[in-house]
Amino acid sequence: MTEWNDRRRLLVRGGRTALIGRQAERDNLGGLIAAVRSGQGRALVVRGEAGVGKTALLEHLVETASGFQTLRVVGVQSEMELAFAGLHQLCVSLLGGVDALPPPQRSALRTAFGLSEGPPPDRFLVGLAVLSLLSEAAGDRHLLCVVDDQHWLDEASAQALGFVARRLAADSVGLVFGTRMSGPELEGLPELPVVGLPDIEARQLLDATLPGPVDERVRNQIVAESRGNPLALLELPHSLTPEEMAGGFGLASASTVPERIEKSFGRQLRGLPADTRRLLQLAASDPLGDAPLTFRAAAYVGIPQQAAAAAVKAGLADFGVRIRFRHPLLRSTVYRSISADDRPVLHDALVRAMGSAADPERRAWHRAQAADGPDEEIAMELERSADHARARGGLAAAAAFWHKAVLLSENPVQRADRILSAAQTNLEAGAFKTALGLLANAEAGPLDEIRSARVDLLRGHISFASGMGPEAPRLLLNAARRLQPLDRDLARDTFLTAWMAAVFSAGRTVGTDLAEISRSAREMLEPTDPATTADQVLDALTLLVTDGPAVAAPSLRAVNDAFTGPGIGPAEELALGWFAQGAASALFDLRAWREMLVRQVQVAREAGALDRLPILLGSLGAVTAWQGDFATAAGLLVESDAVCQATGTQIAPFIAMMLAAQQGDPDEGLPLIEAVAEQCRAVGQGVAEAWANWNGAILNNGLGRHDRAFELATAAAQESPGMYPSLFTLSELVEAAVRIGAPEAAHAALTTLARSTQAGATDFGLGLEDRCRALLASGPDAEHLYLRALERMGRTETRTELARTHLLYGEWLSREGRRIDARTQLRVAQGLMSTLGMAAFAERARRELLALGDRARPRPKPAADVLTGQEALIARLAADGRTNPEIAAQLFISARTVEWHLHKVYMKLGINSRREVASAIAGQRT
Repeated sequence: MTEWNDRRRLLVRGGRTALIGRQAERDNLGGLIAAVRSGQGRALVVRGEAGVGKTALLEHLVETASGFQTLRVVGVQSEMELAFAGLHQLCVSLLGGVDALPPPQRSALRTAFGLSEGPPPDRFLVGLAVLSLLSEAAGDRHLLCVVDDQHWLDEASAQALGFVARRLAADSVGLVFGTRMSGPELEGLPELPVVGLPDIEARQLLDATLPGPVDERVRNQIVAESRGNPLALLELPHSLTPEEMAGGFGLASASTVPERIEKSFGRQLRGLPADTRRLLQLAASDPLGDAPLTFRAAAYVGIPQQAAAAAVKAGLADFGVRIRFRHPLLRSTVYRSISADDRPVLHDALVRAMGSAADPERRAWHRAQAADGPDEEIAMELERSADHARARGGLAAAAAFWHKAVLLSENPVQRADRILSAAQTNLEAGAFKTALGLLANAEAGPLDEIRSARVDLLRGHISFASGMGPEAPRLLLNAARRLQPLDRDLARDTFLTAWMAAVFSAGRTVGTDLAEISRSAREMLEPTDPATTADQVLDALTLLVTDGPAVAAPSLRAVNDAFTGPGIGPAEELALGWFAQGAASALFDLRAWREMLVRQVQVAREAGALDRLPILLGSLGAVTAWQGDFATAAGLLVESDAVCQATGTQIAPFIAMMLAAQQGDPDEGLPLIEAVAEQCRAVGQGVAEAWANWNGAILNNGLGRHDRAFELATAAAQESPGMYPSLFTLSELVEAAVRIGAPEAAHAALTTLARSTQAGATDFGLGLEDRCRALLASGPDAEHLYLRALERMGRTETRTELARTHLLYGEWLSREGRRIDARTQLRVAQGLMSTLGMAAFAERARRELLALGDRARPRPKPAADVLTGQEALIARLAADGRTNPEIAAQLFISARTVEWHLHKVYMKLGINSRREVASAIAGQRT
């Protein structure tokens, strides 16, 4: 017995069991601490089943992080519906630094935490604000953030912390999560799996727990049943009678470890006095562990404060400022032990203890739990709480309040409205399956026409948002038709969305097409006087489809003028800007298109509209690459990737494809373009498939593979004739068709192209048209057309197409036998293309020059590419005068990480300060 007690004293320290074994896990955690001490940010997910020892490892981590600041939060199951509750607990000690954040981050965080009113903050801006807070706090002393039971965090907090974890770089911050499972918020982060203890260590822990020697068969059975789970080893002995401990009678091996643990907790609860058990039930009913509130509520149901003593003595809970249960499973077990009759009583006591002024969301939730049936007053309070949660950016929390409000609704009409609001909120939160389930629920009850039309509208939006699928245009068109006599403005907006959904689906739409949507909008919507901006945009786009570019040109130009002029505010830019781009592209007005995109990207950045920003960056980067500014396009690609990585957005790699096409990279470009086309074909994203085929045609024309270019250009042109990439690819189709001897196809493509270029009357469009006509002409007519194309292209900013026009003219001159003139044009073409980085086209010019006897050689690639894409972008932004916090906000990293990248830029470029960056990269802007 003495030996037994000595072993127990060695393993039990400070009132708790010491960590046994786990050397590999300790080494992993030690590596994290060492990395953070050296100035590197680190994130880690400690994953394992309930009771396996995650919390013990986190405690060990905190103990070994000497000299660190430590912030901690524990997820609580009953707190999951309170938006940003976990994040607020973690950051509460840092809120004094909020005012030093950049304004968009400051506003987002203050709104999320309920410290100020404002528009709903984007959750990624909230995450960026938290990253900035943690980074600044770590500037004074290394920082360790420990998040236990992450799987029970509210969704808004989980998303924000997952965002932060992915962006730690040059920040002395360690962020460690303990969780049972790795959800999407933690996907891709480094993991430390935690499994049960080996048998030897499991026996050591069990020996430290048992009150004395027991039958060896019982020890073996407990170790076997526990599968090395430390909490099971600690708790299972409490669930055994002395008889069972002596001989093993009654041991059941069929139960899972958590079930056995919960049975053990249940048995310990039943051994407590009734008042103590009820006090614990009351404490488990409040998510924040607010001890003063719990004791005030206890007084309402006749529980004396001294009832806590027995729970403390049994080691089941601590009663300080906050009530802490020994284990989250214990909290869950306690809450589930409340009878159906007693649960409303306890929640009502908490409501009475809170009063009417404190924490309206939390109070509404307790009132809902206390309700024993439908209650319209509580449903209305939940509705207000949903609106408040939404205003703070907690879409998941808002959805939960709407769900509860639906259950408590007495009035069928209000119930239907709440179901639709819940569906809308789930749509915005990306919970598409839940939203569809709610719509099915709404349809099961009586709906009037306006609510039935809203169901159709939401189905269409879900279809569009969940993958831009082929069903969305039909669903949205049906909704627009039904809404037209009920709500004209909503019908108009729905027609616009249906139009764009049809463009995205292109030839893959099911049940309707772009022409039918455009005709319906024109027939059903009476014009307004004066017309709103939205009406003008819809009128121009639908007229383009129904009557063609020549008729629509004045209306399209009016949209261009509006969205490149001073009269459009940020709200209209965000709501209508991506529709307005269609007017510029239809007229081949690349100047207006790029100007629109630059403005819209800036507005989206400033507003934190991260749902829209990736597609805007993709469009701007692709247009920029098309015009030949590859360095800027590469920077936009880095930013687009940063936004997509931060938000989980998946879009086609428009910039990467255009860069690969223009730069003529067959090894990487061709596989990329073919893979994107195949993926988009599979999901019905016709516009992205057409874009991929267009870029593939450019690349193959550059490589001289005109037969393949012809196939791809033909496929792209057929997707959505006269629109977006289907329109742009026509010049590639003409060139490829001429080269492979298919003049009929070339003439047909030219006829379609000319309808838009003539209507637009821009130098760029008319220059393309002249070049295509020159390819099909001969003699003086061809030369006249080439020269006019060069004159027109020379007045534009599109260097790539100017260079290609010189190349085609030079090739024509060579075939005409005019060797000296041909060399002149081909040298200009090769020079421009080499300077821009158009390798495939430059090689095509070089080969032609060699055939003419010219000693043309490839121009060496500039050595500027020592910088990574992110370093190059940061260098350019710094050269443009952006501050580190401004660059950090744009790229979703911390200001310290920006400084870290800049130091690497200095070393690579051989400079010493920020002042020298602009001159050092001046030659790299081609």
